[in-house]
Amino acid sequence: MAARPDKSTARPVVPPAADKDAPPARKLQPLRHLLPYLRPYKLQIGLALLFLVGAAAATLALPAAIRVLIDGGMMLPGGTTTELKLDAIADRFLLLFAASVALGIFTSARFYMVTWIGERVTTDLRQGVYSHVLVQSPQFFETLKTGEVLSRLTTDTTVIQSAVGSSVSMGLRSVVMGAGALALLLATNPQLVITVLVVVVVVVVPARMIGGRVRRLSRDSQDRIADASGIAAEVLNAVPVVQSFVQERAEAQRFHESNEQAFATAIRRTGTRALLTAFLIIGVFGFLLWSLYGGVQAVVDGRMTAGMLSQTALYIALIASSVAVLAEVWGDLLRASGATERLMELLDARSPIVDPTHPVALPPAGRGVRVELRDLRFTYPSRPQQPVLQGLNVAIAPGQTVALVGPSGAGKTTVFQLLQRFYDAHGGAILIDGVDIRQVALAELRRRIAVVPQDAVIFSGSVLDNIRYGRPDATDAEALAAAEAAFVDEFVRKLPDGYATFVGERGVRLSGGQRQRMAIARAMLKNAPLLLLDEATSALDAESERVVQAALQRAMTDRTTIVIAHRLATVQRAHQIVVLDHGQVVDSGTHAELVARGGLYARLAALQFNDAM
Repeated sequence: MAARPDKSTARPVVPPAADKDAPPARKLQPLRHLLPYLRPYKLQIGLALLFLVGAAAATLALPAAIRVLIDGGMMLPGGTTTELKLDAIADRFLLLFAASVALGIFTSARFYMVTWIGERVTTDLRQGVYSHVLVQSPQFFETLKTGEVLSRLTTDTTVIQSAVGSSVSMGLRSVVMGAGALALLLATNPQLVITVLVVVVVVVVPARMIGGRVRRLSRDSQDRIADASGIAAEVLNAVPVVQSFVQERAEAQRFHESNEQAFATAIRRTGTRALLTAFLIIGVFGFLLWSLYGGVQAVVDGRMTAGMLSQTALYIALIASSVAVLAEVWGDLLRASGATERLMELLDARSPIVDPTHPVALPPAGRGVRVELRDLRFTYPSRPQQPVLQGLNVAIAPGQTVALVGPSGAGKTTVFQLLQRFYDAHGGAILIDGVDIRQVALAELRRRIAVVPQDAVIFSGSVLDNIRYGRPDATDAEALAAAEAAFVDEFVRKLPDGYATFVGERGVRLSGGQRQRMAIARAMLKNAPLLLLDEATSALDAESERVVQAALQRAMTDRTTIVIAHRLATVQRAHQIVVLDHGQVVDSGTHAELVARGGLYARLAALQFNDAM
């Protein structure tokens, strides 16, 4: 699959300006982005075109066969015996049957092949978009809801699949049949050709005008569906909170309003297409009946045979139906163009966090790593007026355990984000073993880091699957050893299927403490030299916290560990405690030194320990 060109700066995912006056070619311009996904399947496309031409040729042969049947069988001159007439009719019917068999074979083969192409291209496109979204930085998701991304991955790709898998095929088939029927009509009844062309223009011009509105409404409809999907995804991921605050009716009403907006937009789009369909049917059939009336008069006057009238009528019908189908296809392509445009916005988004052009390898990991934060300054892109880190300086020796403490908003979690290069600092640098992390390949950097977040993320699957997520190539014995060290084994033995127990989406079948212990086991299995603990024991009861703290102490022995904790009892044994406030280091030292010195840490400790008494 062709890689899309990179861009040096991130682009926000925003809808383009409306192009009401854009020429038809430009309205379909987004569809050219599908070409890289079509190129790998040139053979299948060639076969589909071959079958399409075969089906069109068989269809065009039917009117000629019917003319031969009428003029060469049913309309034989007087004196011909009934037996000879029946023999001639039988021969003509065999010719019709042969054309029908060819039509059936080519049509079914074309249907299979174009459907295969549509499904294959849609699958590749969906995979490409999903893979691209996975490498975006968190900044990408600050402006785009997860539900909208899912809507584009599902609804929009379905629209494109319909266009690539059927509409394009029907359009090409109609072009071939319409052109063939027009050529044959020119050969058999040239006086009608000019009339046909005039009617085609009369039908096509309004269709193209209405088609522009269909495209805009299609885009709006997809956007409204995405809005509803975004609301649903957000709320369904927080159902306990919604129910706790008794907001079920309010959330249902919010979704109802968004859903109704999507319905209203879809109805406007459908009404516009219905108007187009009515116009086409009336115009096409009116022209067909008018042409047949003229043909009947020609037969009565002896200027045309009955067989020629039938042939002409069928060719006119083919031309008219081709024009009608093309108008429908035009609407489908405009809708697919809008869907493609939305998907390309995702693919055009470029993460500001990229691998360096010439990556520098980190030194071999030993007993932990050396971490240095030098004059670190950072402001979140979504809040440019609120600096988070202001000249932060911290040095951590290999194998050392350092705790970051301070009030909420001091910048503790931001340090973890920057260490993993989810964002890049706006000033200063982060060094691991003396190497600026911006010079290190992202995969190599993140392989050196294991994280236990405050909110444990558990995936749908078994207990063992979730633990092995830390290192997929780990053996069962290694995964079980990590589980035992994190005291996961204690509760897993009580589960019906042990480590094969299905934990449900987001681990809903487990308690908060159980999920947290699984996250700790996952990090321990990764066995990275730098361990980041973000309130890693916050969801544990006192007994579980005691045993998990013991397990973490053993895990921290041979690695550098940075701990974020609001509960100061969990950081008292750290080699160094760094106190942050408003993005700056205001104090550092051991627990005893900081308490003796007074200051912010001593006040926080006094509040917590006095409250605990």
